Amino acid sequence: MKKLLLTLFLLAFINPLAAYEGKDKNENEDIQKTKVDICIYGGTSGGVIAAYTAKKQGKSVLLVEPTTRLGGLSSGGLGQTDIGKVEIIQGFSMNFYRRIGEKYGKSEAIFTFEPHIALEVFNDYIKEADVDVLYNNRIIGANKKGTTIKSIILEDVSTGKTNSVEAKVFIDCSYEGDLMAKAGVSYTIGRESNSQYNETLNGVQMLKGHQFPDGIDPYKIPGNPSSGLLYGIQNEKIGVQGTGDNHVQAYNFRITLTKDPTNMIEITKPDNYDPSKYELMIRLIEKANYTQLNDLFIWSHMPNNKTDINNRNGFSTDMIGANWEYPNGSYEKRKQIFKEHLDYTKGMLYFVGHDLRVPESIRNEIALWGYPKDEYEESNHFTPQLYIREARRMIGRMVMTQDYCQHKLTANDPIGWAAYTMDSHNCTRLVINGMVKNEGNVEVSPNGAYNISYRAITPKENECSNLLVPVCLSASHIAYGSIRMEPVFMVLGETSALAACQAIDDHKNCVQDVNSQEVMNMFESLK
Repeated sequence: MKKLLLTLFLLAFINPLAAYEGKDKNENEDIQKTKVDICIYGGTSGGVIAAYTAKKQGKSVLLVEPTTRLGGLSSGGLGQTDIGKVEIIQGFSMNFYRRIGEKYGKSEAIFTFEPHIALEVFNDYIKEADVDVLYNNRIIGANKKGTTIKSIILEDVSTGKTNSVEAKVFIDCSYEGDLMAKAGVSYTIGRESNSQYNETLNGVQMLKGHQFPDGIDPYKIPGNPSSGLLYGIQNEKIGVQGTGDNHVQAYNFRITLTKDPTNMIEITKPDNYDPSKYELMIRLIEKANYTQLNDLFIWSHMPNNKTDINNRNGFSTDMIGANWEYPNGSYEKRKQIFKEHLDYTKGMLYFVGHDLRVPESIRNEIALWGYPKDEYEESNHFTPQLYIREARRMIGRMVMTQDYCQHKLTANDPIGWAAYTMDSHNCTRLVINGMVKNEGNVEVSPNGAYNISYRAITPKENECSNLLVPVCLSASHIAYGSIRMEPVFMVLGETSALAACQAIDDHKNCVQDVNSQEVMNMFESLK
């Protein structure tokens, strides 16, 4: 008996999965095992396109999605597409937007759309290619042999049962980089100092965008620091300009509302409603003399009387500082952070429409809007997708930096392109010289399209040989701010899938041995 216990202990130490599988078998709870050529983790827009591409190339494919909905932000409210330069949208990425156009009876690509239309298109891809999708499963471990991922271990969120997926090549298309992290690949979180990569826009940045005007008091009782800080202000000192930290740019929801009375659900008081959370908004309104919704929100109009609402100015939908623990957080911690963002956002919509301190003109405007009956029926008509603007970022074979975005350096092994503004939302909200100020916002144009390196989506050779990371790719904080756009993720999803196919066919499943030019030649031939 002692010998048996010692054996099990050694197995657990050397290979936790081996002991875990044995435990399940003893309890007659078989682990569901799947074996495919390519496993894609994360049913984001890039994940769906990667799965579609790989299946069309004749590979066996499994797409794993931790929720019940495909498409990530593209089906989760981000209908006002961030592009930069339309010419970077190629392959199945452009095909997606053309299919959106077809859904609206148009012959051209459409870049503004409703969430359920995007979801229909993503589901069409899955049906057309007959892609197997494993919903409601999230990664809890990875089994490696040397630098090769042999299998990943998944937990069914609904049942708690365990699934094991073996694949020749894995692609991590999650916004969080969870597969990458479980596989032991190096990554970073937060902002590098400017000195690390010879940049000027990284680290602590005090600029004017989405900022409070001077003179807004940060204390609960104006002028009295002992009364405490208002909700949403961090009690810390600002760092030196350009220095790094672990702060993450703010998350929010891209909000879908409707003003169609026949399709509208009233905005009612939500869970945990606390009007004190929005005191800073009142002080901002009074100081800046705001009189309309567009002073508080980017209120973009979508087809069929709907919106894609985003953050604007000093206090809006961005929940600054509330997400710092999200990237490395446990699933339970992330659930808590999600709920905090949900309560904050729904509370804000109710506050703006009902608090008598809000100008009547703004209250009258928002009274025309409500939650849409025909969107997000599975999640009480509000998006289940938090805007994870940035989480983990791989430290791969090379790092995309500001110099690549601004054409001072050129990646000679392109696997895709980007062109959007180097864009960071605010990371902190602080007291500076007795006033409330936001810190971290950057919006600087890269002045045209630039290449994304194949080495930036592949791990270091000594860390993992059969993994591609097209979403949480290897980039500095400020370069990632330009790359992190949905059309780019779809292009990288497609080229990653083609690289995975080549790794399987010609390079013994080793992604580092793939020639990016051959991948791009194949990409061009599919147009």
